[in-house]
Order: sequence, then C-alpha cells, then structure tokens
Amino acid sequence: MMYPFLQLEDGTEIVHSEILENGDVRVYIEKPIEGGFQSAFCILPEYRWEEIHGFSEAEIGGFLDLLESAAHLIIRFAREGGFEGAANF
Repeated sequence: MMYPFLQLEDGTEIVHSEILENGDVRVYIEKPIEGGFQSAFCILPEYRWEEIHGFSEAEIGGFLDLLESAAHLIIRFAREGGFEGAANF
C-alpha cells in the first residue's frame, strides 16, 4: 500500500509505502509532464535511489534535501498507516 505524503506546487507528488519486511520504506516521486511522467524511487533509511526516469541530478538533489528533512516523519507515518493514521500528530 502507498500513502500520500506531499504534493508540491508544480504537481509533483510524493507517496510512501508502509514499513516493508526488511524495515525499509519506499518513497515514490512522480511529476506529470506533457506526454507522461517523470518518476523516481528512494529507499529509506539508506536514501538509495532507483528507477530514476526524467529527473535531472539537480532535481534529485533537491528531493534528497527534502527527504533528509522529512524522513523521520515518513518513517513514522509508514509505521502508523500513513498521515491519516498517525496518532496524536
């Protein structure tokens, strides 16, 4: 299951998985563009990037900064069933 986390002004959406069996959280970033989407996966807590399609290194760097500042929240929400399921937030 994927949970919504954040939508940026330019339409980029960031969603995340629940905690996976190995303790990882998969974060998916997708931005609509004419004729399709740009997309990438980042695996937390290692910040390992996979399947980057269409994003520049600079864009990935910006997403990395964002994820580094919000990873603690994403991991918490992944444990608790997404933003809506997070207790006492």
